[in-house]
Amino acid sequence: MELINAILKDEALVAEMDRLLPDDAQTHIWWLGQSGFLLQWKGKRVLLDPYLSDSLTKKYEQTEKPHTRISERVIRPDLLKHIDVVSSSHNHTDHLDAETLKPILANNPGLQFIIPEANRAFVADRIKCAPDFPVGLNDGMSVQLGEFSFHGLPAKHNEIDRDEEGHCRYMGYVIRFGNCSIYHSGDTLWFDELPELLRPFSIDLALLPINGNKPERKVAGNLDHIEAVKLAKILGVKTVIPCHYDMFSFNTANVQDFVEEAEKAGQGYRVLRGGERFSFTLNES
Repeated sequence: MELINAILKDEALVAEMDRLLPDDAQTHIWWLGQSGFLLQWKGKRVLLDPYLSDSLTKKYEQTEKPHTRISERVIRPDLLKHIDVVSSSHNHTDHLDAETLKPILANNPGLQFIIPEANRAFVADRIKCAPDFPVGLNDGMSVQLGEFSFHGLPAKHNEIDRDEEGHCRYMGYVIRFGNCSIYHSGDTLWFDELPELLRPFSIDLALLPINGNKPERKVAGNLDHIEAVKLAKILGVKTVIPCHYDMFSFNTANVQDFVEEAEKAGQGYRVLRGGERFSFTLNES
């Protein structure tokens, strides 16, 4: 099967990112596939939930749910430099991948790694880091990492699961910097409290999954295209970028359904291909 090509990849993608690194006028974000994004603002880089390997394809090759890749890998993880913060929203491999994270950590010794506090021991074992290295967050908590503040929200995948101390195992993050608020939901289903939890943040850009929840896939599900648009519309989000599709053949969605739903609702959106950039400027308040 022919893979969906990236708009830019590897060295060409790095060249575009580096060219824009000194740009103080705009915020730039690139989709790296699945729920992975690179955010760049005023010379700083935040890497959200990167999955940049074929580890899941190899792991499930001879099983009942093969993870057959349908889009080419956007960038080799060893090419990612000058990363200030990297995140993992939960422990599933497409959001916490050792083959992706180990070279990134090796090449960016000063970065900070944000995770759900509940997952600290698991994360340390998977990526072979010191247990006290990650910055742990729980829902209702926030932390300042340089120019960026991260605010933790619960995610339902397929439940709002907590450890013995009440810490969320699945999370979303609101990232605030300058006068901008970005919501990266991680993997989540709709739950009725979510809009009210998000409303105080005045979200400008939402990065939302659209692959839905189908039990026959035998994996935990997410928002579908209708729910993603509904959430954004309720919150008055300026722009939605859909994600968590076109990675694996068994667990994807038709992004055109999202486009039609967003246009019907009058919701601002931007659909990206792998390695494609969305740049924006917000008026200072």
